[in-house]
Amino acid sequence: MGEENGKTIEIDIDDVSDTLLPRPWPVSKPRTREELYSPWVKDPRDPEGKYGEFIEENISWEKAEGKPWALDGLLVLDCTIWGMAGAFAGSYLAELGATVIKIEPLDGDPQRHLYPFGREEYAFEDIYTGEKVSPTFIHEQRNKYSITLNLETEEGRELFKKLAAQADIVLENYPPGTFDEWGIGYRQLSKINPRLIYAWFGQLGQWGSMKDRTSKYGQWMLDPVGICCSEFVHSTGFPADLLPREQGGNPTRSGEWVGDVVAGVHGTIAILAALYYRENVSNRGQFIEATASECYMDICDFNVAWYGFDGSIKARTGGWDPNLNQYAWNPCKDGYLMIGGQTDRLWYRILQVIAQEDPEGARLIAEDPFLKEMAARNALEGLIKTYTITAQWLAHNTRAEGERKMVSREVAAAPVLFIDEIAEYEHFVYRRHVTEVYDEHYGKVFASNSPLAHQHRTPARIKWLGRPLGLDNGEIFARYLGIGPMELKKLALEGVVKWYRE
Repeated sequence: MGEENGKTIEIDIDDVSDTLLPRPWPVSKPRTREELYSPWVKDPRDPEGKYGEFIEENISWEKAEGKPWALDGLLVLDCTIWGMAGAFAGSYLAELGATVIKIEPLDGDPQRHLYPFGREEYAFEDIYTGEKVSPTFIHEQRNKYSITLNLETEEGRELFKKLAAQADIVLENYPPGTFDEWGIGYRQLSKINPRLIYAWFGQLGQWGSMKDRTSKYGQWMLDPVGICCSEFVHSTGFPADLLPREQGGNPTRSGEWVGDVVAGVHGTIAILAALYYRENVSNRGQFIEATASECYMDICDFNVAWYGFDGSIKARTGGWDPNLNQYAWNPCKDGYLMIGGQTDRLWYRILQVIAQEDPEGARLIAEDPFLKEMAARNALEGLIKTYTITAQWLAHNTRAEGERKMVSREVAAAPVLFIDEIAEYEHFVYRRHVTEVYDEHYGKVFASNSPLAHQHRTPARIKWLGRPLGLDNGEIFARYLGIGPMELKKLALEGVVKWYRE
């Protein structure tokens, strides 16, 4: 339905779907720097706005252009496929300026076809060839060159050795021992290139009684295996004694691939540490192993220590924190609001806010002797009572209203945002944490900026998004191996490489 000249008209969406364009972004322009630091927008900690202006002048996205790249000169060979951990690590290194070459099998990394709901209509298309690629690949392979190389052939492995002889870092996530069996694992490559840093990403590791199985595809399922083996899933979800079994009480995995991200971050840190050690101490590289299960265990906080202390097994408490009350999201009129009341001072300020509109509910909490001490408040009975009263108050407030009222009493509060709200959130738009990238192969793509961008002298930057398969074969093979077009064509006919636009 629509309106034209004051008359209601019907529109058949099928007739216009091919001509509809994405709406302009952002819908609402953020305030300018002058407006943000004007006299009527004052931060009591920085009334003149001088500190904010100083920081923005030095680390904003506008000031990144032309600055040095922290990892300029490093050569990275990214052989990881399917899994996201190695992909994240490679992208972090590339965003910091390393030359990262994504080495894919001839039919490409399966991640290229990881479409939402498995539907190709959510794919991006190469403007020149029509080759489809998933949003996942677009995002996770930023700043990387793409070449194809069949490592299952002897000639492909020999070419890889020649690349590795010049490389600083190799990333791979194949089943344990695969590269070693092919003669291109760390044991072999370190003899060719003693300075090589070799990072392997997996679920449980390449050694030990439960080492990763050699399933062709199971190996790359870092997130679901690692998350379950680390206790993370057990701790996530609502407790069985709070909700009926059909409504809750079951373990719940994270909605995003947190295990891959964490393993990618840990792997990147290990690589940077190995680089420092190589350059300042040993002049030699080393082998690195990053596993999702162990990285997950690292973020499971005190659970291991608590178990060792007295045998306690942390129960599931949903979005509630057994250490803090209040410290969770609560339903309100238009979604959910996160409230943080982790101290006695904040606890009573929350009650003061609630009492303004629900004095009876606030009284029920304030006069309960069981809730006077934090230790008692954090028991399941205390959590149920306090969050019930909070939810009753929030039922009459929107996220914005609840946030404003809590913040006015210096209580930390924030709305649970949807992705469309994040994309239009003035703070993120102004800081360019969400941004539009124009890619020569995929056109205008909406993306989140590098989290490593805000560095004073060597900020990370996005140069391009995930590349079409084999796009850089000509350039990379010529630059590093001295292979020209005719020889590359011969290798393509032999099944060692694949031409872009083939």
